[in-house]
Amino acid sequence: MTEFLRIYLRDQFALGITWRELARRARGSNRGTELGDALTEVAQAIAEDVRTVELIMRALDVRPNRAKAAAAFAGERLGRLKRNGRLWSYSPLSRFLELEALAMGIEGKKILWTTLGDLAGLRARVPSIDFDDLMARADHQRDKLEPFRRQIGIDIMNSGHQEN
Repeated sequence: MTEFLRIYLRDQFALGITWRELARRARGSNRGTELGDALTEVAQAIAEDVRTVELIMRALDVRPNRAKAAAAFAGERLGRLKRNGRLWSYSPLSRFLELEALAMGIEGKKILWTTLGDLAGLRARVPSIDFDDLMARADHQRDKLEPFRRQIGIDIMNSGHQEN
């Protein structure tokens, strides 16, 4: 295995932690709603995806870079400080930005599974991992969130809220 693949796996593991934490935060902020239910399912699936990357790393004898993982965790927390049109509370823009970020992460995950399965040749080297199933799971996650992302985007982009 190349050192580049080791670095790539460590970076993707750290990114997975970022998406997992973002999904958990979004789930908590939308608890008790239809979106919250969808985010519960997606957050669980993303956590499974992070465990899958960890399994792949273990199968290839690659240890996670704990500093990168900690930085990813902290970075997600710092991302909460962004402006959202309200000083102290969760806003519709917060909800939309979380869904946008999750959509990007899910699309990136589809690229990850293709890279690992096909370009890195891991379908043969780690046969216990079903890369086609992982791609289908990512598609399902995206399909689950997309109606909410679109509707919230339409609502906030046309709401007339003016910031001074």
